[in-house]
Order: sequence, then C-alpha cells, then structure tokens
Amino acid sequence: MSAFSRSSSLTLALVLLAGLGGCDRDSAEPAQETPATPSAAPSGEIDRSQAGQLMPAVNLAHPDGRTLNLGALQGKPVLLNLWATWCAPCVKEMPLLDDLASDYDGDLRVLVASQDLQGAEVVEPFFAERNFAYLEPWLDTETALSFALSGNLPTTVLYDAGGREIWRVTGDLDWADPEVRAAIDDAIGREN
Repeated sequence: MSAFSRSSSLTLALVLLAGLGGCDRDSAEPAQETPATPSAAPSGEIDRSQAGQLMPAVNLAHPDGRTLNLGALQGKPVLLNLWATWCAPCVKEMPLLDDLASDYDGDLRVLVASQDLQGAEVVEPFFAERNFAYLEPWLDTETALSFALSGNLPTTVLYDAGGREIWRVTGDLDWADPEVRAAIDDAIGREN
C-alpha cells in the first residue's frame, strides 16, 4: 500500500469517526435548545484585529421605502449591529442598544441591520411590540453585511467618523457595562 493510499484511508476513517461522534440517534433525551434568558452571560469580546477596514458599501432598506447607503456614512462614528428576530442573543441585546443610542445621541449613530430573510414581515411586528425609542428597523434581506463582515449573529462593529473599523464584537455584549461604555468613549474620543 502506498503512502498516499494509507494517508487517504486514514483521512477517510477520521472523517467517518468524526461524523459518528456527532450523531446521537440513540439518545433518550431530546436535544437541548439554547435558552434566551436575560441571565445568560454575554459571549462577546472586543476584537481589534480588523481595525482600519472600511465599512461595507451596502444599501439597507427601511420598511417605509427609504434606502441607507452605509458607504456614504461619514462625519459621525457608527455602531453597526447585525441581528435577526430568531437570534436569542440578538433579541437580548436590542433594548441595551436602544439605551446606548439614547445615551450617545449626537455623538454616535447606532444602526441595527436585520438579517431576517422575511424582512419587514417579521421585523416591523418585532419593533412594534418593543417600542424602541432610538433604533430604526433597517433591513438587509440579502444578508450582504453578514457576508461582507464574515460575521455570525450578533456581530457589532464600531466605525470611526471616516467609516473605518475601530473594533468589533461577535456575540452579544452587555452594552450597559461601564467597561464597554469606557471602550466606546475612548474609541470615539468622548469625555466620560
């Protein structure tokens, strides 16, 4: 048997074992769902590894027909959050993002871009039930931002006034945490 054949056989065996290990057909207990409880600890951390990247020039749609070109946003820092109505961590942080938008009104624009494929059909009722004071229901039904940012949900990116990334968070974050607020203040040059 050649070295190539042994290597191929070994690779095939490992792939099959990995597949069997992930399969749990004989389990007596049903699969667990991820709880959407507010008490779950946030999973995200600030990541500066992509600092300097330009904000993607993606158009977002508003249910009222307006369009927002992200590539044209300049002059004020932007916190861009990718979320969906079916994403429990996303839903958990939406009220925190609304409070953040309130507290930073005038200094930071907080944008939330829904990645729901059903668009306004699911996003408008979500917003109507929650009465957000500062967040607007922007839609990205083509999920162009998820692809451009290579992000899972939620993903939140802080951009400077010139549209360049400062840092990002993949996963949810406690946007009311004093350390998170200090990181935002430092990034946008705001006095505490």
